[in-house]
Amino acid sequence: MIGEADVVEETDEKPRNRYSAPALSKGLDIIELLAQQTVGLKKSEIAAALGRSISEIFRMLAVLEERGYVMLDPASERYSLTMRLFELAHRHPPTRRLTRVAAEVMEDFAQETNQSVHLAILHGAHILVIAQTDPPGNNITSVRLGARVPVVLTASGAVLASQLDPARRTALLERLPEATPETIAKFEENLRQFAREGYCESPSLVIAGIQNISVPIHSHEGEIIAALTVPHVTRLIPGDDPDLATCRERLIAAGHLISRRLGAGAALTDAGAPPAG
Repeated sequence: MIGEADVVEETDEKPRNRYSAPALSKGLDIIELLAQQTVGLKKSEIAAALGRSISEIFRMLAVLEERGYVMLDPASERYSLTMRLFELAHRHPPTRRLTRVAAEVMEDFAQETNQSVHLAILHGAHILVIAQTDPPGNNITSVRLGARVPVVLTASGAVLASQLDPARRTALLERLPEATPETIAKFEENLRQFAREGYCESPSLVIAGIQNISVPIHSHEGEIIAALTVPHVTRLIPGDDPDLATCRERLIAAGHLISRRLGAGAALTDAGAPPAG
């Protein structure tokens, strides 16, 4: 089960501990800083951002690079994160089981609908994509494995945040610069739709022309532990592609199937899910 203990809270405040490990703190500061970057940073930029000397940063970067957590682009002299942390997270049993159970169902969905599909969990104030499957067609739109997107901008964010109490949702949004009056209004509309329909369908706030559909994945205790989402594209030459309504029905069925395989049968029965097939 992936429950509240697995949701990583993000905060600008540094907790005060009785024990101090300066070297470890510096290394973690570098990792957290690089996690926010799209093109990486130079040593001098990292040092300036963290208020450290370049010599301090150089030593830490050398160790992190040696251990495979960061990599250096010789051309730009910029450091960026590798997928090492993502790989380690996937060794965590609950996440590994979730992705393993979902893989076959996601592959079948992508093949049947000619749409990409991804699986995301709540990661602080963002969603984190932990699995992704492309369709067989040539023209696709998909979300990168390991991508982090603010909850306020996504249908899956509304699904995942729906089980949080209002105060906690507000606290999450307060940490996001993307949380504007307009995006918050859409996010709240998505929350209401999910509460009413059991799924969220909303135009993408990131890419024009994409219609996102997201459904919950439940644990054996009935908690929402992930969101299964299709960024639906309408092709000008659709061929035999199923329409939006059919994709929605199949996505809902796929979400129920994954949840059942995780042991959520009773919870889905209570929610009025269709019988297992």
